[in-house]
Amino acid sequence: MFVIIGGTGHVGSATATELLRRSETVAIVTRYAAGAADWHARGAEVIEADVEDVPSLRKAFQRGKRALLLNPPADPAKDTDAVERRTVANIIAALDGSGLEKVVAASTGGAQPGVRLGDLSVLWGLEEGLRRQGIPAAINRGAYYMSNWDGLLDVVRRDGVLPTMLPADLPIPMVAPHDLGQAAAERLLSSVEDIGIRYIEGPRRYSPAEVAEAFSNELGRPVRLSVIPRENWKDTFLQLGFSEAAATSYTRMTEVSVDRGFDLVENPWRGSTSLEAYIHELVARSASRQS
Repeated sequence: MFVIIGGTGHVGSATATELLRRSETVAIVTRYAAGAADWHARGAEVIEADVEDVPSLRKAFQRGKRALLLNPPADPAKDTDAVERRTVANIIAALDGSGLEKVVAASTGGAQPGVRLGDLSVLWGLEEGLRRQGIPAAINRGAYYMSNWDGLLDVVRRDGVLPTMLPADLPIPMVAPHDLGQAAAERLLSSVEDIGIRYIEGPRRYSPAEVAEAFSNELGRPVRLSVIPRENWKDTFLQLGFSEAAATSYTRMTEVSVDRGFDLVENPWRGSTSLEAYIHELVARSASRQS
């Protein structure tokens, strides 16, 4: 059986869906089993466990042979780095005595050591923890999630403006959660010799200006890109309800990503979902909920 941490999120859900499509046995790990009832109907098992509770997480791992590891995002109103580093440590600790034969971890492009770099340093810690333990570990460094644009749909629809901190013409490696799920499923099913880092991207790289164009084409109205000046980044996070610590981490993560041009590699694993197709599906889902 394949055990999926974070099966109710974008990537975990996509991975579980792909495994079920291939007639594999899947268990979804969640803090609240009642909130994952739909997975029962889809043929998955649901295991209640808490990433803050190492024994419960270890018991969940012991139910399967392989596992997908996703470190859950912390509430931005808290110190996200502190919370997420703790949950990374819990995940690594729960692997001890789990009996798993292989794990696949969702990491991020640009992962690197550092202080208050958000996911970049937190997920570097996950990678390092996996290197120090004995279970064969495949690491998928995902590109910038196309789903990061989801929360701006209402603003774009209402105001015809797409706000961003990213330079308008910067080519950014982006990927749809569906493709990340497919890539994770493939590595969960591959041999135990298939380990180490693999970079995951979509079919090509896109600029924020192209994201605005995709929204414009889909909504049938002009969409203007509004680039937030760097000196306003931290204040913008604070206005969105981030804690001082989280705003600092997210600001530094954005600065490092922009200044280094994101983590570009020559031969990533490429998914098939284009940005245009993703935006089309996003708008269609939104319209369906409103009808």
